[in-house]
Amino acid sequence: MIKTFFDCISSWLIPFVIFTALLCGIVKKVPVYETFVEGAKDGLKVSVNIFPYLIAIIVAVSMLRASGAVDIAKNLFDGVLAVFHVPADVLPVMIIRSLSGSAVLGVFSDIASQYGPDSFITKLTAIMVGSSETTFYVLAVYFGAVGIKKFRHALLAGILADIIGIVTAVAVANWLFL
Repeated sequence: MIKTFFDCISSWLIPFVIFTALLCGIVKKVPVYETFVEGAKDGLKVSVNIFPYLIAIIVAVSMLRASGAVDIAKNLFDGVLAVFHVPADVLPVMIIRSLSGSAVLGVFSDIASQYGPDSFITKLTAIMVGSSETTFYVLAVYFGAVGIKKFRHALLAGILADIIGIVTAVAVANWLFL
């Protein structure tokens, strides 16, 4: 009964929001179509402006994975991670999460298929994927789109939030699943 109710709401929510926006525009005598086209033009300009930043992030993630730096880090930090009940295979998620959401989902998919959905490592990785932001992606794309050049404080806050997210994910996974 409740599931059917929420399925109905979710099916009609987006069309309702679109219809409401159109109706508000018409009532306020806003040229809806022309405004939509202007917004699309602005969106295209933003896409062109952020393209170099996206390429930089993709290249950085590809270089990290292809160079073997992630594997070296896994071997280097294996002992420290074991103290906190963190499998070394989770380290790539810790490193790549701040760079790219797509790349970290690929790593998570590999872990889930290798260890199975009910394993501790998969659950820990899932918590990590959902507990932090793609800091460098946000700084590159959003700050680059609006032309902000001085973002050191945002970078510091983002990295700190990523570290807190990782530590919290480990604590929650250990508490719930060990």
